[in-house]
Amino acid sequence: MISPKELAEFLGMSLQTIYEWNHAGTGPKYRRFGKHVRYAPEDIAAWLESRRVDRSDRTGAA
Repeated sequence: MISPKELAEFLGMSLQTIYEWNHAGTGPKYRRFGKHVRYAPEDIAAWLESRRVDRSDRTGAA
């Protein structure tokens, strides 16, 4: 399990962006332990996979 700060560093994003994603429900699934938020590696991997862009699916691709 990793912290929001560790996730931000891993993704090269600001910590504020991670918090905004949590609030909007657009980031990786997370778990709350009291006041602490943690992310499981498998949830991060699933979220990253869901954001994959397959250029071969684009209209007009060569």
